[in-house]
Amino acid sequence: WPYIRVVLSVLLLWLAVRNIDWKALKESDISIQPAWLMLAIAIMVLNNLMATARWGWLMRSVGLMRSNFEYVTLYFTGGLINQGLPSTIGGDSYRAIEGSRAASNSKEPLPSLSEELHQTLDLNKAPPRLRLGFVATALDRILGLIGNNILGAVGLILGGAMIAPWGQSVGWLALVGMLGSVVLAYVFLRLSVTRKLIQNLLNKLGMPGAIAALDRAFGWPDVLPQLLNSTLIHLLTTVAFWCCLRAYGVSAPLEALMVGLPALGLLTMLPISISGWGLREATLSAALALWGVDPSVSVMASVSFGLITVIVYLPSAFALLKRRQQSV
Repeated sequence: WPYIRVVLSVLLLWLAVRNIDWKALKESDISIQPAWLMLAIAIMVLNNLMATARWGWLMRSVGLMRSNFEYVTLYFTGGLINQGLPSTIGGDSYRAIEGSRAASNSKEPLPSLSEELHQTLDLNKAPPRLRLGFVATALDRILGLIGNNILGAVGLILGGAMIAPWGQSVGWLALVGMLGSVVLAYVFLRLSVTRKLIQNLLNKLGMPGAIAALDRAFGWPDVLPQLLNSTLIHLLTTVAFWCCLRAYGVSAPLEALMVGLPALGLLTMLPISISGWGLREATLSAALALWGVDPSVSVMASVSFGLITVIVYLPSAFALLKRRQQSV
């Protein structure tokens, strides 16, 4: 299956690149402005730190205490693994597993890095700490998905008319749906009957403490900063891509990117590419063309954005090397 994903990524990337008129692009004398790319890197570091704060907040709510530095290291390491490093558990599972371990000064023996990245997980037999780690990480992803969809809904409200006459209506429907689901989750946690049912279910699953993570994610008033943080993270990602376009002397309406990038976020949930490579270039070049952005520039900006994402996570490779030395 990983080889199929590599082939699909290469195929999608080829489809995006094949229509580039390299001669016209060369004659246009586009000059790269590195300052915009550096700004994009800074923005991507910031939004990942905000995402780390959200994940750490949820992990601490279930008693999985780590230092801020450890949370940052684990989050960025998980991001690096998700960029395509050989692994069967994925970056999210890696940070859930590592984040649920005992304190760093524990004498608990560490498995080898290869065993850690290529293991078979059975949550039914997993210890309570590991189950709680997966619950907190799953809630982190759910909040991120909600923020992604809220931003996409706002983008459709602002610029959906460029896509179709019903584009704005879909935006309002999506926004109401996302906010309504959050309100519904809050009501379920608030009402004694449904809260008792949730608690009984968590007790049967062997992780009664997970209710604290649900409260931290959807309880009042924590849900407000959670939604604001999650939406702002994706907005910063959008601004970072806009900076990549500006690096090639091209600008695009922010609402266009607010439609394209959240849609891409949903597409990358499908396991058909390696960290969105190929899928990102093909999707954004087609979407931004509706707003008059040259597909050639969109592809170059998208490739630059992908490389910037790798650069942001790359320093965490030292943590993986250190982890490997500790387990030898």
